[in-house]
Amino acid sequence: MPQTLTIRSLTARPVLLTLERPVVARIATITEWPLILIDLMTEEGIVGRSYLEPYTPRTMRYLVPALHDLGDLLRGHPVAPTDLYESARKSLQFVGYEGLAGIAVAGLDMAAWDALAKAADQPLCRLLGGSIGTVPAYNSNGLWLQDPAFVADEAAVLLDEGGFTALKLRLGRDRIADDLATIDGVRARVGDDVRLMVDFNQGLDLADAMDRCHRIDDAGLTWIEEPIVYDDLDGYQKLAAALKTPIQLGENFYGPRALHRALQMGACDLVMPDFMRIGGVTGWLRAAAIAGAAGVPMSTHLYPEVAAHVMRVTETAHWLEWQSWADPILRQPFAVRDGRVHIPDVPGVGIEWNEDAVAAHLVS
Repeated sequence: MPQTLTIRSLTARPVLLTLERPVVARIATITEWPLILIDLMTEEGIVGRSYLEPYTPRTMRYLVPALHDLGDLLRGHPVAPTDLYESARKSLQFVGYEGLAGIAVAGLDMAAWDALAKAADQPLCRLLGGSIGTVPAYNSNGLWLQDPAFVADEAAVLLDEGGFTALKLRLGRDRIADDLATIDGVRARVGDDVRLMVDFNQGLDLADAMDRCHRIDDAGLTWIEEPIVYDDLDGYQKLAAALKTPIQLGENFYGPRALHRALQMGACDLVMPDFMRIGGVTGWLRAAAIAGAAGVPMSTHLYPEVAAHVMRVTETAHWLEWQSWADPILRQPFAVRDGRVHIPDVPGVGIEWNEDAVAAHLVS
């Protein structure tokens, strides 16, 4: 029988990694990638692990204390993810559980599920009722707002990194002609059988988005992602109604109700929640039930390790976003072959820290 676990403490360590391929988007350029490594210690000796990716190093100054506060609040509680999720969120209702507070709860939740699966001596996907297997992924490790010829060359490299059959490139250059040249150059380089997704990273206003999206609407794209600011659902409703290409939305959904509202409004055709915003594994499972009932394909955003497990139990599972940005601090990164992420047959999620790498990148 699986052990009953009790929370002893929680530690959160900030690390800062240098990106091999810097993020160059319309709204930001990012050369260093922050991660917060979470260890949920139990009285029984099992440690649940997860990490958060808060985009900017400064954000870690607020999230690390918030995580330690949650650890103090829940010391002595059983490791029951659903109960912890509710207790943590209720403790934040007066201040609101969107933003950094909700992100901290998501980090705790993912670590709790890892600990519970380890106690059951099962991979997380099996604990959730699924099976070990593979998950189709697209490579999202590059293809930023750089010269169209450079992007086309990089696309061929990214395909070979794991036998991928799908890639995501970013759009939103000053001149739409350069965006169009990038799509054409990548397509010419990788061929017609490769799926192409595009992401504007919220860089356009609605008028510009209408123009640009109409001009790429016949390019055979798998989706157009976040052309305008994420919370303009009225604008997204207009875009989704006007375009043939599916609109992808969701990495900024704070909790399952946000996903439900977007679907009710017809603001998107596809959804791709982010684990630190949707509420970790617990939030994902609740959101997946909504997407499944609506018949809407559901993809992941970042966190490929935990993403692979939950996609095995998601009714409308679509694509896993593959980004290997956390690999330098992992003891054994997940394998990608033939465009599919392979889940290791080990208890829990399969995340263990490379402590030498962690020490080398720790933020004091």
